[in-house]
Amino acid sequence: MPTVIDHAVQARLIASEPRSQQIPTALRYDPADPYAVRVVFPPQASLDGAEVAWTFARELLTEGLRGPVGVGDVHFWPCGPRTVMAEFHTVEGVAMVQFEARDLRCFLSMAYGLVARGDEARHLDVDGDLAALLREA
Repeated sequence: MPTVIDHAVQARLIASEPRSQQIPTALRYDPADPYAVRVVFPPQASLDGAEVAWTFARELLTEGLRGPVGVGDVHFWPCGPRTVMAEFHTVEGVAMVQFEARDLRCFLSMAYGLVARGDEARHLDVDGDLAALLREA
């Protein structure tokens, strides 16, 4: 089994101008940061032509499959039985992205296969992280 999951999916960027578009998107899970997931959008999905990555709680994505959730700049909610909406807030504005629920479930199944819910703390290297912080100070 891989130590890091990189799962490619298609997402739909919801926009009024020019128009909504399908974009290749990567979902990433690394057991070294067991509470977090990362979603990476390609340069064509951003206003400045740069790749955009968001990191947020794995639990937030899990709960977003069942009902509306959101903390701060990231929100999820089911949109019918087959899709999930994501809303990402920045200083420049809001991005609305639609995912296939089955793609998110598949990704989360792999992520929970690597680190089960409740086992996240066992995968943290608190001593190593603290030592690194002290070295940088």
